[in-house]
Amino acid sequence: MAKARDLVVSGLVLLVGRGRRRPPKDAERIIPSLPPDPRSETLALVLLFLGAGFAVAFVVIYAIDSIPRQTQFLGLALGLSLLSIAAALIVVAKKLIVTEELVEPYTPNEHPQEQLLIAEVAEQAGDRLTRKRLFKLGLGAAGGALGLAMITPALSFGPFFQVKYYRGTPWKRGRRLVDEGFTPYKASDIEPDNFYTAFPDGLSEAGREELGASLILVRLPKDQLRLPDDLRGYDADGIVAYSKICTHAGCAISLYRAPLFQPDEPRPAFVCPCHYSTFDPSTGGTVTFGPAGRPLPMLPIEIDSKGYLRAKGNFNEQVGPSWWGVRTWKPAP
Repeated sequence: MAKARDLVVSGLVLLVGRGRRRPPKDAERIIPSLPPDPRSETLALVLLFLGAGFAVAFVVIYAIDSIPRQTQFLGLALGLSLLSIAAALIVVAKKLIVTEELVEPYTPNEHPQEQLLIAEVAEQAGDRLTRKRLFKLGLGAAGGALGLAMITPALSFGPFFQVKYYRGTPWKRGRRLVDEGFTPYKASDIEPDNFYTAFPDGLSEAGREELGASLILVRLPKDQLRLPDDLRGYDADGIVAYSKICTHAGCAISLYRAPLFQPDEPRPAFVCPCHYSTFDPSTGGTVTFGPAGRPLPMLPIEIDSKGYLRAKGNFNEQVGPSWWGVRTWKPAP
């Protein structure tokens, strides 16, 4: 019964409050009536739209990598946006909103009349605003642009937003391997105990920046190759090709350990200098040391009739650092 009574009383209070929310125009004002202040309104609106503009500038600067000192400009744009919006709110609070301090003893029970009093104070406080719709537009633009600027850096979080970049590679069957100077590699160019970097033929300098473009090449004695069954035929007369991108954090592998004194020295290995992940090229790029969680992706290659090295297809696994789904997605053939 007590709960039912409370519900009935609450409903009556809401009905009474709704019916009396707007007082008559000739009712006595609670707070003083002051004339509009167009200059302060204009200043606040300009600051709001400036804040929105600086937030949009943050997004534009973030999207254009060629801008020099990009980080500094990003900080400047975001700081000016926040500063402009804060200044606009200060102008509104100090110059446009009429404030009145009412001191009364606090009562433990709520009364509908007190609720109406608060509603009237809030309504009358904004009487000086003559361009309320424009203010709403400015607040919406500033808040929306600033929110967009805040979530823009999430695009750099990785493959959830850039799956195509991580999954696609420029390699396909028949594409020749070339060096840094765009000269095609012949099988005879690859000498034992040396380390070579290769790219797809016909790719521009900008295209070589793609994650799946760069390769590392070495020649191993054929009797030392211990490739797993699913990688049989990936080598070309002992020459093996792997992605140059470490599967740990995406660093470029730039070290090759070639044994000088067999069998005392360790086996041949690719080494990432950043976190020392170590991969064995003779066993399909398996990890022998370091934090990498999976082997290097291997590219199947062959020697054509003129002695040039060509790709026989795409990598056997996804190129790049390990992330969610990388073990289940396979590169396109």
